[in-house]
Amino acid sequence: MAKRGRAASRNAAQAGPGVVEVPRGSRPDGPVAGVYYIDTGDCELVADQDNSTGWLLRINGVMSSHIDLADPLFLDFEYMRWIAALVESRWPPDTRPKLRALHLGGGACSLARYFHAAYPDARQVVVELDGKLAEYVRGWFDLPKAPLLRLRVGEAREVTESLTPETRDVVIRDVFAGAVTPRPLTTREFTAHAKRVLAPGGVYVVNSGDAPDLRNAREDAATIADAFKHTVIIADPAMLKGRRYGNMVMAGSDLPFEDDPRLARRLLAGAMPAHIWDDAKVRAFAAGAPVRRDPVTPSIAP
Repeated sequence: MAKRGRAASRNAAQAGPGVVEVPRGSRPDGPVAGVYYIDTGDCELVADQDNSTGWLLRINGVMSSHIDLADPLFLDFEYMRWIAALVESRWPPDTRPKLRALHLGGGACSLARYFHAAYPDARQVVVELDGKLAEYVRGWFDLPKAPLLRLRVGEAREVTESLTPETRDVVIRDVFAGAVTPRPLTTREFTAHAKRVLAPGGVYVVNSGDAPDLRNAREDAATIADAFKHTVIIADPAMLKGRRYGNMVMAGSDLPFEDDPRLARRLLAGAMPAHIWDDAKVRAFAAGAPVRRDPVTPSIAP
């Protein structure tokens, strides 16, 4: 469930009927508007009508990503801007940190392109379940080459469990099947695997989509707060008050999140002004919500 920004919301109504269906097996060199078959269904590439270098990607009917080929530092989706702001608050780009980022969920690799531009020395891995989609995205967009950016085809939990401990500074969970994050990627056990691969002071970030009842968001918050000593939530006021469908960015770390007035101002200055909740507010928000657990496998009597 992507919170759509200026271009995405405007173009959504223009996608669909009349879009060319690209023949199966076709591999255009560079982006070409159309509907493409992928391993998990289909994806639709739509030109941004107000930006000659902009493209929107819809996956199985759900808006996924926006790319500006001319400007990797332009992020059209608000929640991606919030993630970028949070990461840059912890690791200011002007200090040239060698950021190590793991992206669970690929889409068009919008954030990976952003981080490559902001942190030229970054080493990133994007995990994408759909191999055909990863192939198309690599061909459509000007993605950095390995080892700066590696696209790894696989299931996000299996890949995370296989990684070496303390080898990532940031882990970003942005995986959706339709409008829902698969439950195995939301449990306490999975969160522990994500924490295990984080270096000391690392940050685990999730894109949590929810309905106005905020049940999913409260459970996400409770699960992250159970695993990490410090948490934050970033969202716009309407979402925080349960007035609409949308996205919250949640993060956990064992290092405190600084009270950064520059971050607060940056979030408020966006097209959709957002607030940041500190650990106390996050834990109050999550109070009473269950911590998600993996299902217990019943023992089989001999």
